[in-house]
Amino acid sequence: MIEQATQHIASLARRSEAIKKQFYSDGSEESDPGGRCLPSDPLLEEKHTVVRGLVRKYPNRALVLLTLRCAAYCRFCTRQRKVGDLSQFDATPQEIDAMAEYLSHHPKVRELILSGGDPLIVPDLLEYAVRKLTTIPSVKVLRIGTRLPVSDPRRVTEKKLECLREIMQPVYVGIHFEHPDEITGETVRACKILRSLGCILFSQSVFLRGINDDYKTLYTLFSRLIEIGIKPYYIYRCDMVKGAERFISDFQKEIEIMTQLKISLSGMACPTYVVDTPNGAGKIPVPLRFWDASVESFRDFNGKTFQMEEWQGQQTTSALCGLHISER
Repeated sequence: MIEQATQHIASLARRSEAIKKQFYSDGSEESDPGGRCLPSDPLLEEKHTVVRGLVRKYPNRALVLLTLRCAAYCRFCTRQRKVGDLSQFDATPQEIDAMAEYLSHHPKVRELILSGGDPLIVPDLLEYAVRKLTTIPSVKVLRIGTRLPVSDPRRVTEKKLECLREIMQPVYVGIHFEHPDEITGETVRACKILRSLGCILFSQSVFLRGINDDYKTLYTLFSRLIEIGIKPYYIYRCDMVKGAERFISDFQKEIEIMTQLKISLSGMACPTYVVDTPNGAGKIPVPLRFWDASVESFRDFNGKTFQMEEWQGQQTTSALCGLHISER
């Protein structure tokens, strides 16, 4: 995976080890001391691609990969197999037209998630896409996933993103935050600009070993986010993706941290802890330590039941949380 950081990130990394670890390689990403063999596409996005750049895993929503570029590249990225690949790069207007054509014939898709890469770094393409896609009568909700307010907040301007103000559908902007050190004055100002454009802000975070896998760090992060008008929405277990091995934390430790956060944070400030499970099973909420019950299986969004067995041997592409999944 390519290494690229902005001046803003470089400045933060000089005084924050947590920032540095997220964006700069330490040379250990190609080896895994646990001997696991992780897939490059654990969520099977390629399998669920219906039109180039359009991924449909769920009946009522679809993912639009508007660009595969980011201002800065996170070392734990789920799409590190693709991001920064100059041969794929940005969607073209013709490809967006093809997405719109598909969606117009599939009215069950009511919610679109624009992601990538980072859609906010291509404002002209973003404007074309939102104008085209939001004219489809069945599209009722627009989501945009970004990390630009964290990685290069000065690029978030009203002028570049004015098109978001004009959208009739509600626009939800999900911003990736992993550590309190990312919440700077410039980032807060960028988030205020998005709110002034009528966007509803929420956050997504990822458990990262040695960066935020402790109670105090996450308590501070989520408390601060809700104070600046951002609803903590999801915190993910780090995806079991090739190249991210060094970031994968202990599963039981994460459960304990989230249990304590659920106890101490307000409901508004506490995100849902989920695992975006491999093989298309979807985002499964992880049970916390409030029930004396043995969790031996889980059901995906289609109602299929999966049996969770104790970890043994080498990890496969059907791994979840360091456990082996077999469909029952």
